[in-house]
Amino acid sequence: QVLLVESGGGLVQAGGSLRLSCAASGRTRIRYTMGWFRQAPGKEREFVAGITWSGYSTDYSDSVKGRFTISRDNDKNTVYLQMDSLKPEDTAVYYCAADLDMKFVTPIGWGQGTQVTVSS
Repeated sequence: QVLLVESGGGLVQAGGSLRLSCAASGRTRIRYTMGWFRQAPGKEREFVAGITWSGYSTDYSDSVKGRFTISRDNDKNTVYLQMDSLKPEDTAVYYCAADLDMKFVTPIGWGQGTQVTVSS
């Protein structure tokens, strides 16, 4: 089991930036692919970005491509999501997840979520 704890959410104006962090503990020796997901009120949880253990491969949803950047520091067991040029439609609870590949079919662990609110 891996425990994930997100932080860094908050309230920001449209066009602003936030950086989310996700700290992992527990079975961190396994080389997990990490991902960020989000869920807005009344909507299903959706994939935002993913990164392999090596960091060499990343993937983004079309809605955030060019604005968000995922990265990781394996020495700190932490994955980051740099969010720039934020839009009101980015408002959601953001979750991080761990899995063995980028498909995230059955994630091994989920964080508790961190709220991001973008005002217009």
